[in-house]
Amino acid sequence: MAIRKSSIPTKNHILAVSAKLLLEQGYRDTTMKQIANMAGVSVSSMQNFFHNKEGLIAELVGIMFSGQFNTAKQSLKASLTPIYTYAVETAIQIVLTERNENLREIYTEAYTMPDTLEYIHQNTAKELKAIFGDRFPDYEESQFYEIDIGTAALMRGYMAKPCDVHFPLYRKIERFLTASLRIFCVGEEEIEQVLAFIRSLDLNQLADGVLRQLFEQLENYFESDFSEAHRTARSGTWTE
Repeated sequence: MAIRKSSIPTKNHILAVSAKLLLEQGYRDTTMKQIANMAGVSVSSMQNFFHNKEGLIAELVGIMFSGQFNTAKQSLKASLTPIYTYAVETAIQIVLTERNENLREIYTEAYTMPDTLEYIHQNTAKELKAIFGDRFPDYEESQFYEIDIGTAALMRGYMAKPCDVHFPLYRKIERFLTASLRIFCVGEEEIEQVLAFIRSLDLNQLADGVLRQLFEQLENYFESDFSEAHRTARSGTWTE
């Protein structure tokens, strides 16, 4: 059944419908034809905006990354260094992938598909330069891009492995942050301070804030709501 469009542009309407299906069904079980039918457009019209599902994932991940970064910044005191922004943002991303398998699939696919991964590398390189540039004053974005090739692979590995009783969430986060911060020449004492700060946070609450921002933005794109998608996304709230 097609969802009725509001006055928003067709591209945003298609993106909102795509996000709804991807979050409720997962990447592999959502087809371009199904998205087109639900959006009330033809597949060819949809492909004018998004060539394929990879293009849709790139747009969705861009929104998610923006939400992660904004939430991380808002959760920090002004006295804390930018390294804490990096730590909180990456921790939120790992928590999101533990919410349910659909979110895990969206993120791991984004870190696998060439075009989407290139988007991640380019945008993360800018972020890394802003955060760690004082430690590497001679580095341009291109050098941080090269570093992100390694740290992104590290992130994908940790996201793809579900937590269990033998590998709980906070241990996963600490393993990733310890390895990645060492790559950026952060000292062991400072790493311990960052990890202690991460342990003090309610990461589930922060992750839910990212999802809430996403759904509020998408609900503005068409005359429907994301209550089912939000319920699904929250179904895996992690406790330890």
